[in-house]
Amino acid sequence: MSADDVVIVLTAGLLGTACALLGCFLVLRGQALLSDAMSHAALPGIVLVYLVTGGRAPLTMILGAAAFGVVCVLGYTALRRSGLLGSDAAIALVFPALFSLGVVGVSGYASGAHLDLDAAVYGEITFAPLRTVAVLGVDVPRSLLITGLAAVSVLVVILLLWRPLQTATFDPDFARVAGLGPRIVDRTVLVATALVAVTAFESVGAILVVTFFIVPAATGGLLAVRLDGMLAIAVASAWIAAVVGQRLAVSLNASIAGTVGLSAVGLFVLALLFGGRRGLLRVSRRAAGAARSRPGRPLGPVDRG
Repeated sequence: MSADDVVIVLTAGLLGTACALLGCFLVLRGQALLSDAMSHAALPGIVLVYLVTGGRAPLTMILGAAAFGVVCVLGYTALRRSGLLGSDAAIALVFPALFSLGVVGVSGYASGAHLDLDAAVYGEITFAPLRTVAVLGVDVPRSLLITGLAAVSVLVVILLLWRPLQTATFDPDFARVAGLGPRIVDRTVLVATALVAVTAFESVGAILVVTFFIVPAATGGLLAVRLDGMLAIAVASAWIAAVVGQRLAVSLNASIAGTVGLSAVGLFVLALLFGGRRGLLRVSRRAAGAARSRPGRPLGPVDRG
């Protein structure tokens, strides 16, 4: 494995760590589609930053897109709380409309910024070792630095808000009565999701980032019985998918982000089939054993002759 391969694996693994940690809470709270919505809603923010600044400096782009994502989160939350639309309808209405606005902006007003739609939708993690930024006189891969900061920031937020996050996720009514601020926790998760989705644009794009958010979290949910175990398994699944996916991409000459996503899905399928308590094979064996141990039905008049 070359140095460039290591950078790509580390970038995918760190991005997977940030996404998987947040994805566990999104899955448990029934908000899995929010990750998809956030990633799409950030595109018009990138276009707006380019139109205002006339440049495409990475940090400015990320901050602008993140700010736009936060505004979108607040708008979605207000629409949902108004009671006029359900949560799923609010997502389906607001965020695709914003992505359409971003597509129109890229094609009509920001073509000079080289914000081509393929890059925005699919990303390109292959170029991660080539895009560098000087840190204390040392050239560091920009994607590696950004995804590393994102992973550390998400981990710190979860550790600081562990009790309110846990309570608001499993029992929001009790969290409200106990004064644990479920509304603040809810918005913190949404804002963090928007920020991480923006950082993933350059590497895996607006579509595949959903795989990084949801699939490792779903795998952890199948195998774990506690929240901390779910988080650990989700992160481990993300790293395994990063390593296996990168090697598969090299051997098949295929998209790295795509093979990493497929590897994550493969791990989920293995957990679904062979998982300890909830695996399909275990459940079918348990059902067959219960059927065998069930007492036979009593003989009726026809059986007695």
